[in-house]
Amino acid sequence: MKCSWMPRLLSGLAIVAASSLVACGGGKASGADPKTGGDDTSDGTDTDGGTDGGTDGGDAAEGNEVGSKAPELSGEYVMGDGPKTLADGTGQIVIVDFWATWCEPCGKSFPKYQELVDKHAGNLAVIAVSVDDPDESMDTLKDFANEHGVSFTILWDKDKTIAPKYDPQKMPTSFIVDKEGIIRHIHPGFEGGEEAEIDAEVTALLE
Repeated sequence: MKCSWMPRLLSGLAIVAASSLVACGGGKASGADPKTGGDDTSDGTDTDGGTDGGTDGGDAAEGNEVGSKAPELSGEYVMGDGPKTLADGTGQIVIVDFWATWCEPCGKSFPKYQELVDKHAGNLAVIAVSVDDPDESMDTLKDFANEHGVSFTILWDKDKTIAPKYDPQKMPTSFIVDKEGIIRHIHPGFEGGEEAEIDAEVTALLE
């Protein structure tokens, strides 16, 4: 019976090791390639769990998280009506939507965003920022927008200066910005029916 303590010791060490592994990791890594979406299966839910940042626009620091002041946009104008910068959209709710011509879900989200713009005419604007590579053609971007029947502003982040400020994790990713320029909701990805959630968020911000 001299060795009877050994199994108990090994069992105890195994439990401690397993606990350490759980404490040190297990979560998904962020920063997935937006072209593939990585292994992120997000259905476009608000990244802060649906909470309103509740931050006074005058005090908020610029950033890409809920409650932060949305970074200003300065992209190459492609087509469309409405504000071309956040400053132009002051007093309106603005959806800053990052998209690409190679993004299949973007073709689903575009018509739904146009429906929301039409529904909240004068109170909601969309600024859709293409992250297509600089060697893409302007006509390709215009064809995509026309194919999906949108009239809101299309910008091209041709020099790659806008996307790094927002760091969209997948395509598309939309940032809902309130009248004071504060990010209130973030939707990575787009699933059918998600427009109802976005509509509710916009309506609440307009009240």
